[in-house]
Formats: sequence, C-alpha cells, structure tokens
Amino acid sequence: MSNPLAIPPSRQVTENVASLYRAAAGLRPPADKVRQVTTQMVTIASPLGTMRRMTDPLRFACETARTRALKVGGLTLNALEWGEPGRPALCFLHGGSAHAHWFDGVVPAFADRFHVLSLDQRGHGASEWAPEPAYATEDFAGDLVDVADAMGWPRMTVIGHSMGGHNAMGFAAWHPDRTERLVVVDSRPSIPAERLQNMHRRGDRGPMRHETLGSAIKSFRLLPRETVADPRLLEHLARQGIAERDGRFLYRFDPACNGRRRPTDGWALLDRITAPTLLVRGEHSPILPREMAADMLTRLPRARLVEIPGTYHHLVLDAPVPFATVLDAFLSEATALA
Repeated sequence: MSNPLAIPPSRQVTENVASLYRAAAGLRPPADKVRQVTTQMVTIASPLGTMRRMTDPLRFACETARTRALKVGGLTLNALEWGEPGRPALCFLHGGSAHAHWFDGVVPAFADRFHVLSLDQRGHGASEWAPEPAYATEDFAGDLVDVADAMGWPRMTVIGHSMGGHNAMGFAAWHPDRTERLVVVDSRPSIPAERLQNMHRRGDRGPMRHETLGSAIKSFRLLPRETVADPRLLEHLARQGIAERDGRFLYRFDPACNGRRRPTDGWALLDRITAPTLLVRGEHSPILPREMAADMLTRLPRARLVEIPGTYHHLVLDAPVPFATVLDAFLSEATALA
C-alpha cells in the first residue's frame, strides 16, 4: 500500500530564494542592505488549500520506525530511526513542548535514501528530564554532538523547527566540523525578553494533569495556535505526547524546560555557520517575519530562503508534503551553494 504522505513526483512548491549579501570586514550590514536582498519568485502549481495532504488509510512514519535509546551526557534520549547506517545522516529536531513525532508527515520522503533520526530532545517526549535542570542552548547543542557520536555519524544534516532550529543554529556554529548542512524552520536567532518571561511563567506553573485520556487530547493546543494542519495529524501528535502517571494523564514534557530555559543570542553566531543553510518560513508566521529572515540571510555566509505559501509557524504540520519537497530539493542541490 502506498504511503499517503509520500511526495507526488509532479509536486511543485513556491520557493523564494534570497541572494547573499556578504558584509565587508565582518561588519553587520546596515539596515538598507536588508532591503537590497533580491528574491526569485516561482509560482506554486496549486493553492495550499487544494493540495492533497493526507488521505485514508492514514499512516504515519512512526509505524515503520525503530526506537532508539541513546545515552547522552548522563541522560537517556529517545529517538525514532529509519534507514540504514552508511547513508547520509539527517537529524530532525522538534520545537519547544513538542516531540519526535512532529516530523511523522515529513520523514517518509527520506527514509529510503537517508539514515534518519527524529530526536526527543532532553526534557521532551520519551527522553529523560535534565535533573539540574539544564536547558540552555549549549546543553541541547552538546547533546547533538553525543547523538552523532552514538549514531556513528562524523557529520550530519540538522533540520530544526522553532526551538529545534535555534538549537540547530547553535550546533552548526559551535561544531562546524560535524555539520553537513543546516535547515532552520521558522526559527528566530533570539527570543524577545517578554516572550521569554512568559515562557518562564508557564514553566513555573507545573504540568496540567487530566482525569481521562480524552480530556488530555481535547486540551492539546499548538502555540501559536494558528494552523491549517490536518486534524488527524494533530490528534496523532496529542496521543503520542501524553503519558499516564499516578492515575492522571499529562503531556510528556518537563515544565522546567520552559521555566529554566536559557537560550543564547543566536545573532552573534550566524556568521560562524559555514554549512550550506536553508531557512524556511511560513507565509503567515508571526515568529519569523520576512524582514527578520532577510536580515538573517545577510549574516549567514551560505544561505537561501524558502517561504511555504498558506502556512503558519507550524509549517511542518500545515504542509508536510510541500515542506518535504523543499527539503528534498535543498539536500539534492546543496552542493550548488559551495
């Protein structure tokens, strides 16, 4: 039976490819240089609302995954694995409060050609919670070095959404020798102070405990909430993210990951990222505005920008097939950025 999430060969995707501006003498480019970034527009074949996303019978990538338990920095991290050793390595990183299944609609396009890992980052999903707690960008990026070592990967392509994209930027900047390519999905280099304070307050409230599995599933919400994702995919993510403990149902996520999050200022890291880089943003995303994405391009030495039409911040859920198409094209053409 064919996988309903596989990429049709004829699929076309809008791609906004921004040209590079290389700052002289390592100086930050002035603001007017951001407006000088040129963009090539390629028309999408059909509106996102008419694109096939998922059809019955519904299957997810996790159905064919192998589960891995990796000893990393004193913690046991859970991961979903596809493909065989010796193939090019892909490591998918979810966003905050999420888990490895976030890419269940994307991975099928790559499992037959790559060695793929979708990681539950520390404090998330089935991975252990950091006892200190330790949730700085340096902690997450350090885990990735150990993950690559455990997998036998000298280098890997890192694909991160939201918080995962922030951690991926840190990894690529601090460990360029281990980074084959970088894909940053609707992620900004730094978190505004007010948003970080709100995150800390949410974490300090502790986990919400539900009397029944049904009530826990019904309470599942994305943040930000805007999405055009298939409701069946959202229910799948909710079910995979819930655990029963002491007769109550709660989300598999350490609240301290919000309450004690210590993100680095990624702006200072961008010019240290030497790997070919793909930035992907949702057309309607409030998290990564176009102006900010253009500014990032002026600082990244080897980058391009793609915008997925009709999507919001959670674009890997809103449009898993178009996102997989864009990612596949980048993986095939990354050598052109050299």
